[in-house]
Amino acid sequence: MNAGLRDMVPADWAAVERIYAAGIAGGNATFADAPPTMEEFFVSRIPGLSLVATDDGGAVQGWAAATPTSSREVYRGVIEHSVYVDPAAAGQGLGLLLLHGLAGRARDLGYWTIQSSIFPENLPSLALHAKAGFRRIGRRERIAHMGYGPHAGTWRDTILMEQRL
Repeated sequence: MNAGLRDMVPADWAAVERIYAAGIAGGNATFADAPPTMEEFFVSRIPGLSLVATDDGGAVQGWAAATPTSSREVYRGVIEHSVYVDPAAAGQGLGLLLLHGLAGRARDLGYWTIQSSIFPENLPSLALHAKAGFRRIGRRERIAHMGYGPHAGTWRDTILMEQRL
């Protein structure tokens, strides 16, 4: 597969939502129990930092997007990202392509740090982020209570990963 990388557009939403939902169903991608609406998604993401990876036919196989970490001016260069790959396309390098593309764009836009909180059970994501140049900053213990899926009713830890641009 020859993957391409481009800006996410509203016409991609059905695929983005499907891939997001697949991540949610696995129980180790997010605390969210359902994808947001398209409007909520696009309004909360930083313009220019929502990307999709496509196959050679143009079908969306994965996505990455970033949100501000804080509204405080001192943190204007720090963003938090999400990256999701269609389970059927896992292991083909799309996650790395998305993270490298996101980092390059973020650097060009003046951001200096990208971070993400990852469940410690999500070993593929931790390995992907390490391969992409992220470093493990620490573990946040019992940071939030899981409300759905295989971990419903449990307190979850997250690993904070960071890349300085």
